Amino acid sequence: MTPAPRVTIVVPTFGHPELTERCLRSIAAHGGNTSREILVVDDAFPSPLSENLSFRSRDMRILRNSENLGFLRSCNSAMAQSKGEFIYFLNNDTAVQAGAIDALVDCLDRNPDAGAAGSKLLFENGQLQEAGCIVWADGQAWNYGRGGDPARPEFNYVREVDYCSAASLMVRSNLLRQMGGFDEFFAPAYYEDTDLCFRVRERGKRVLYVPKSVVVHYEGGSHGTDPTTGGKAYQTANRQKFVQRWRLELKHHHFPQGANIVAARDKSLRRKMVLVLDADTPQPDRDGGSRSLVSVLHCLVDLGWKVKYWPNAPQRAPRHAEPLEALGIEVLDERGDRSLSQWLTQNASSLGMVLACRPDIASVNIDALIKSSVPILAYYGHDLHFARMRNYAELIHATWLYDQSVEMEAVERRLWRLVDLAMYPSQEEADLISQMAPKANVRAIQGFYAEIQAAREVPPAAKTLLFVGGFAHSPNQDAAQFLVREILPRLNSMVGSIQVILAGSNPTQEVVALASAAVHVTGQVSEQRLRELYRSCCCGVIPLRFGAGVKGKVVEALGHGLPFVTTTIGAQGIHGLQHIVPVFDDPDELARSLAKLFTDSPAWARQSARQIAFAEQRFSRAAMRASIADALSSVISPVRRHERTSLDPLAPQ
Repeated sequence: MTPAPRVTIVVPTFGHPELTERCLRSIAAHGGNTSREILVVDDAFPSPLSENLSFRSRDMRILRNSENLGFLRSCNSAMAQSKGEFIYFLNNDTAVQAGAIDALVDCLDRNPDAGAAGSKLLFENGQLQEAGCIVWADGQAWNYGRGGDPARPEFNYVREVDYCSAASLMVRSNLLRQMGGFDEFFAPAYYEDTDLCFRVRERGKRVLYVPKSVVVHYEGGSHGTDPTTGGKAYQTANRQKFVQRWRLELKHHHFPQGANIVAARDKSLRRKMVLVLDADTPQPDRDGGSRSLVSVLHCLVDLGWKVKYWPNAPQRAPRHAEPLEALGIEVLDERGDRSLSQWLTQNASSLGMVLACRPDIASVNIDALIKSSVPILAYYGHDLHFARMRNYAELIHATWLYDQSVEMEAVERRLWRLVDLAMYPSQEEADLISQMAPKANVRAIQGFYAEIQAAREVPPAAKTLLFVGGFAHSPNQDAAQFLVREILPRLNSMVGSIQVILAGSNPTQEVVALASAAVHVTGQVSEQRLRELYRSCCCGVIPLRFGAGVKGKVVEALGHGLPFVTTTIGAQGIHGLQHIVPVFDDPDELARSLAKLFTDSPAWARQSARQIAFAEQRFSRAAMRASIADALSSVISPVRRHERTSLDPLAPQ
């Protein structure tokens, strides 16, 4: 028995076989990997489509209506004969681009709370035709972004919209059937897609715009563009019907025409918007700080915030921006003469909060943020930078680095004084800041959530030891040298030859120099490859000798159930970790603890199980989300900006 296709593509037609053929050829060329059937509806055009269409494919059927039904009823008729899990309505005056259909399916798979998803529509000349649609309180509809540059950030993130045009709209077939398809109240055409998307929401599902799904729409190819003649004449009459039906919805949940376009395009009349600032687009496959920030962003989205992200780097990093955009986060950048201060001037009234990350980024922008009068000004420090620098200065006896730590302490103290809320990923650091700055509102949050894996009962056979770290970060370089020079020789003397894998981005010359027949320096590895390493290596080690804050690699190893040993610095900020994994600073003790894991399979299995249980209890996404919500709830009455500046001797006058 042939399995049902995932997608039924419905292409309604009335004449214009040359348009239909171009559309069908684009599906054949760019249809992607999703299984499909194509239902081409010939709406009783006098010259049958079957006699005028040279293109054929095995997944295509031509359905000829016995009488002219119009666009709406033709689509409903095709729906009744469809087999797909999703029904994809596609105008015949379109051409799908590479990946367009797969992107819609992937988005609906990732978002089970969404009932429909639509494409980015382009004109033939490459200009933007539609990036989702806005419906105003008077029922007028805008094709958002019309005539714009389709590469701009505001057109390139998944977002909830009022509706997407049925020129390229995918709907869950079970939901569509429950609603009876397009409502014949709007026959023969126009406003039926708008009404459909409103009814999708009425049933508790979202409608999403998917920018990775790109379709060229040769606008007016089927019905023309004159609203007073032909099929377009129904547009004005059906708008009046639509307003009559959805009067209360439009009154209470939509903006007046042209008002607050940023919130209107995001369907955010009653949603809070947060601007997040950091040095660069987070790169979670490169460093732990990025992993933490991505976790924070995920939780802000979970909590209902509409997130805008401003990386301080001038160039957009598409590979790392796209996962955020798929989550619904707009990744901004500087284009033309747009700067952060200009963006704030234009959008501050829509913001509920700004969250600045790391002291260097926050301190550079703090004065502009204060002037913007945003309701909540928050700061995420990642760790105590001055403490980490001072710790290293004492370890290597570097006076110059100690002096830099004093300067950094002054920067961090100023930030604590000026923001409404400072957040750190460890209670230990929050308590220290409260002692240093008693008036600061500082809260500890869970800085990471773990990717929990299934428990394992038997260790891998290979004697491999894994250390993960971004080596541009000096604590990781020092830890790699400590591992290879101090711990590994002792471990080899106890259990024989061990293979060490130093996995991570930006290995320095000093780290590369550690490579040998027994030590493998991988350079940057993909997320998939990293998961494979956690699964295939026997043990892990996190031998940090200086640093600050909770370490993402520790949380990661806990969730993967890879038994590991670490140091006091590695365990920093995670209360109770010493009862789950061995924690020592002496290389002899670290080597002995690793030797036990390599040689005692029951002990290995017990620690693996304890780590996973600990991660589930302490580092779940739900727990992190709750910790951030609790921290934000502490901002009862933000400090007034003039009070901040009057108390700040370093503020510009």
